[in-house]
Amino acid sequence: MDGSLLEPTLYTVKGMGILDNDGNRIFSKYYDSVVFPTIKEQKAFEKNLFTKTHRANVEIIMLDGLTCVYKTNVDLFFYVIGSSHENELILMSVLNGLYESVSQILRRGVEKRAVLDNIDSVMLAVNEICDGGIILDADPISVVSRVALKNDDVPLGEQTVAQVFQSARDQIKWSLLK
Repeated sequence: MDGSLLEPTLYTVKGMGILDNDGNRIFSKYYDSVVFPTIKEQKAFEKNLFTKTHRANVEIIMLDGLTCVYKTNVDLFFYVIGSSHENELILMSVLNGLYESVSQILRRGVEKRAVLDNIDSVMLAVNEICDGGIILDADPISVVSRVALKNDDVPLGEQTVAQVFQSARDQIKWSLLK
């Protein structure tokens, strides 16, 4: 066996994704362009992964030479993918960090519609957890606090109309309560 394959590396995560209960992609991010070079290969892998996991009662699966850990909720499947020699406990901590972060961002209403409505915050959380396959932080409290800071720091010119109205409503509400 090639010794370079077993050397420790910071590039732990090959990909992260959220699929709905029909196997359709809600969000996914892949960090290894050799294993997943195109969207076609990514979607084929996701379809195969969903087929293998949507009725299983386990939290980990080996598929196509990759270690995949996953968690299901009402109508969503959360996945974290690593290489075959990756530590499953580390991948599981990333998965739990992702799930708990999304759960806190959505205020415990983790379902497809809520994720789609807050996809920007979910993307920020994924970027705070992992960058280029390197795990940055798996603690949901610190991830959510950084995501909340980034959402509040959006300049007025870059906010959507709904965000501006929500901000104005919040300011009026707080000024009336004082």
